[in-house]
Amino acid sequence: MRSAPEVSTPDRIRDAAIAAFAERGFDAASLRDIAQRAGVSAALIVHHFGSKEGLREECDAYVVQTLVADKSRLAGGGASAMMREALADRQRYEPLLDYMSRMLTSDTAAADDLFDSLTAATRTLLEQQAAAGMLRPQSDMDVTVTAVTLYGLAPVLLRRQLARSLGEDGLTETLLRRLTLPLLEFCTHGLYADDRLLTAAHDALERPIGPPSGKGENDPHQDPDPPLAD
Repeated sequence: MRSAPEVSTPDRIRDAAIAAFAERGFDAASLRDIAQRAGVSAALIVHHFGSKEGLREECDAYVVQTLVADKSRLAGGGASAMMREALADRQRYEPLLDYMSRMLTSDTAAADDLFDSLTAATRTLLEQQAAAGMLRPQSDMDVTVTAVTLYGLAPVLLRRQLARSLGEDGLTETLLRRLTLPLLEFCTHGLYADDRLLTAAHDALERPIGPPSGKGENDPHQDPDPPLAD
């Protein structure tokens, strides 16, 4: 039997940092904590990565490379592909998903690059579906792409709350199977039985917006509120 390849010291430090940053956040996780997890000294971390910020940049790059480097995989499955890979190898992927959750809410260029990669994969998928006649015409494709990206990320970023609300103990195959049909029903048939809300919103947005008269709701020159759905 072949023994497992030995993990290099920089990789061990990086993996420990990903776990620490995912668990505690970048500001709260200290070099001493990461060093203890990796079984090295804080000085050795500085030797390999220069600083805590340099270590974070290495972690960002690794997470992006691991989760979204394969654009064809993302276009074919998106967030669901990530979740299924996490199920197949939870020890490896769950810390990466936890890290990604924090990363996407941070004000960093790496977070922007990650979201842009996910958005590009979503656009590719929707354009392929539109070309195949599967997609209804969209009034603003850019908004649709962004909304679908956020929609797909929600089960990944909020998977603890998702599992808790549906009575599951974390990310499980049972949870993914239960989500499949309702989510496809939502995308295929929509939520509302008719277009009253859509028509009311369209009419309200088409109406010119003017300054209020300040004379009260019965003033004939007061801009009316959008109509309410029956």
